[in-house]
Amino acid sequence: MDFIHITFIDVIDILVVALSMYYLYKLTKGTHAASILSGILLIYLLWVVVRVLNMELLSAILGHIIGVGVIALIVVFQPEIRKFLQMIGTRSRRHRRNSFLGRLFDLGDDQPDDLAYIAPIVKACIDMSSTKTGALIVIQRRTDLRFIAETGILVDAAISASLLKNIFFKNSPLHDGAVIIDKGRIEAAKCVLPSTESPVPVSFGMRHRAALGVSEATDALVVVVSEETGAISLAQEGKIRCGIPADKLKDEILRQMEIDQ
Repeated sequence: MDFIHITFIDVIDILVVALSMYYLYKLTKGTHAASILSGILLIYLLWVVVRVLNMELLSAILGHIIGVGVIALIVVFQPEIRKFLQMIGTRSRRHRRNSFLGRLFDLGDDQPDDLAYIAPIVKACIDMSSTKTGALIVIQRRTDLRFIAETGILVDAAISASLLKNIFFKNSPLHDGAVIIDKGRIEAAKCVLPSTESPVPVSFGMRHRAALGVSEATDALVVVVSEETGAISLAQEGKIRCGIPADKLKDEILRQMEIDQ
């Protein structure tokens, strides 16, 4: 019996497949896509067994199903594929920024060095929290949010606490939706965010679900003010922290953005 010869390329091949499966599992965990993926894997394993047993007719049928299924996969898993590609792009940009060449040639964020724009955001959120005015503010980091900004109304204005409070005022035509902050300015308002497909507590409203959804798809930092309780929450990388004290909000935003105060 011949021994199995494993080369360095085989090891790389196995590692790449393992990493791909791991990230695919992370993206589909807790969603309906996980059940669909399990069914697809079972069909593929059955096809492999059938080919090994030389069952030609069943093998041909399953082969055609799998061949056509590739197109179906692209349609069914379109959100997950987009999130997977965005995850890779975000991580690669983060690595470039932290590398020696990134620091040398300033390949980092385009965020302004002056973080004075954070102060009016914090003040507006604290004031809206006290009056239980619902708000959803998305602070762009490295991921381009133009595809989200285009779903709303272009504002392109300097940030001020008064302007943010006026936007989210209950009778304002722009209050229903999210505000996009880019490079220290209000880029757009009344923007539609993708809602999360992950299981969330029943107490979460549409703002919290939308905040989780955009934080799963991008590296943006999302500030949520609850209309029911006035509680302030922060969402990033698919996780959300609720009930952040007003006096800790600014420090928490700066810490989440990985920028020194």
